[in-house]
Order: sequence, then C-alpha cells, then structure tokens
Amino acid sequence: MPFDQDISFRNENHIKFRQGCPADLDAVCSLVADAIAEMERQGIHQWDALYPTREDFAADIQKKTLYTAMMQGQIAAVYVLSRDCDPAYRLVRWSCPDETACILHRLCVAPGMQNRGVGTAVLRHMESRLRALGFESVRLDVFSENPAAVRLYEKNGYERRGFADWRKGRFWLMEKTWTAPGL
Repeated sequence: MPFDQDISFRNENHIKFRQGCPADLDAVCSLVADAIAEMERQGIHQWDALYPTREDFAADIQKKTLYTAMMQGQIAAVYVLSRDCDPAYRLVRWSCPDETACILHRLCVAPGMQNRGVGTAVLRHMESRLRALGFESVRLDVFSENPAAVRLYEKNGYERRGFADWRKGRFWLMEKTWTAPGL
C-alpha cells in the first residue's frame, strides 16, 4: 500500500512521507530507543527490549508496511500500516467490515518533535491516503497508561471499541471511520 506525498507543516516546516527502506533501519531503531527512554522518564512502561524490536522494524521494511515522516532530512515519525492484527482485534465489534479496515501499528514520534503537531499530521496524511485507496476505517491499539497517545487519537476522532489486556497492561482498541456504517 505504498504512498508518498509532501504536505506543508506549521507554515515554516515541511514533512515528506515515504515508505521506509533498509537504509532507515538504524535511524528508526534510534528514534524508537529515544522514545522508549522518554516514556520511561514519564513513568510509561509501554515498550521495552521485547517489543518492538529491530527485527520487527526490519520485517516491516521488508514487507513494505513501514512509513516515515521526514522533516529537514531526519525521521520525525515512523509508523506501520498493514492488514495484520492480533487475534484480540477479532473479538471487537467494529463499525466497518474487516476487509475495509487498515491497522495502524507502532506510530512513534521522535521525542524532540513531540507536542508540535507531527502526530496529527501523520494521522491526517495516513487517513487521506487510505481513503483514496478505498479503505473505510483505521484501527489501532493504544496503551491505556500513555495519556498523550490516548489524547492524540481521541482528539483526532478515534473512538474506543474495546480493549485487550496484554503483557504490559490494558490497551484500548480504537477505530476511526469516514463512511457511514452499512453503506
């Protein structure tokens, strides 16, 4: 599901979205390590050495499901879009049929870029491209103990549809739709 596009960002900056490539792997892992350290400083114990791993991101790149948001030649955010999901997703009553949904995984904004609208820009871009590709919704899971991430999704129209209790605790299963259910 490749898509690339430039968008302006806060008038003075520029974000370019592109598919991740093998040359990005070290930078992606460094960004995620920085984000994990920042979450730990805030008492959010969401990610660790077991997940997500370098191997996870290498597989995402190989499957062409990893995307980057680039600003000034640097990766400002990384995310994965695929149809793959944990079996817990199948226990939720979603608004749209499974075949019309895409799953957002591992959205991570570089700590130095957080609270500057990058996450919202990523969501808007991703949603626009998915709509153009014929998808009716985006699904995701978000750690219930990560208030900034929960706020990001809720302020951008994602709604809680259920939850899953995994190794680190409770995760909200969320969905955003852009077509009326049943149409």
